[in-house]
Amino acid sequence: MSAPNLFLVYVTDVERATAFYSDLFGIKPVMTAPRYVPFEVAPGVLFALWSGHADRITAATPRTSEVGLMIPGSSAAIDALHAEWAAKGVTVVEEPHDEPFGRTFVATDPDGNLIRVSPVD
Repeated sequence: MSAPNLFLVYVTDVERATAFYSDLFGIKPVMTAPRYVPFEVAPGVLFALWSGHADRITAATPRTSEVGLMIPGSSAAIDALHAEWAAKGVTVVEEPHDEPFGRTFVATDPDGNLIRVSPVD
């Protein structure tokens, strides 16, 4: 059996979300289609935006999962990324704080999908 290798994030506007994630993570899509945009985040692993069900999934739809970004460095690195994202106007819904796994904060994309930043495990 293989490990999961495709992670989909539902968005209402794929062009807006593509611009958001391209800028936020400094990555470019592998390809773009009208409702589907994948980014290769590791060899054979895709993080993809999907708006194929935008008529049923809106910004008001509760988000129950998170996109995770683990970064190397100390707590100061987490705080520095928080300051960088806040300066870009990214919505932060959970300010930097300490948890058992380390310093963390949570932001959202334009559709309300959660993005947790934490230290590398």
